[in-house]
Amino acid sequence: MKKCAGFFAFLVLPALLSGPSAAEHAVPFRFTVLGYVKAQDGKVRPGIQVRVTREKTGLSYVGATDRTGLYVIVTRLADESLGEALDLRTPEQAVRIVARFDPSDHEHERGTRVDFVGGQHVELPAAFADTLGRFLAQ
Repeated sequence: MKKCAGFFAFLVLPALLSGPSAAEHAVPFRFTVLGYVKAQDGKVRPGIQVRVTREKTGLSYVGATDRTGLYVIVTRLADESLGEALDLRTPEQAVRIVARFDPSDHEHERGTRVDFVGGQHVELPAAFADTLGRFLAQ
């Protein structure tokens, strides 16, 4: 009986570990919002809290800027979340952004870059991949 239980664990455990919980962290289930927070004069602002809230569900994801002023927040959005509104805010500013991505692309990271400089914000989706790549290379 012991051999049978061990064999069962050998077959079932890998299936459980590679099942839904592992899939939750795959590209089709995440959308990353990143960017820089800087003062009006261009100086970086480390330690600034940044929050992304899904308007549809009210779920929030919180991060903070690092020593370079960069924040990176990974949200949990799936293919059906295309076009969903997200509330992005620092203590001084808030902006509504929309989750835009190709739902058929399950290989490339999904996300956008939003910088806050002084009292202004600018969304730079074309700079997302490069910024994320530099962050991951550190």
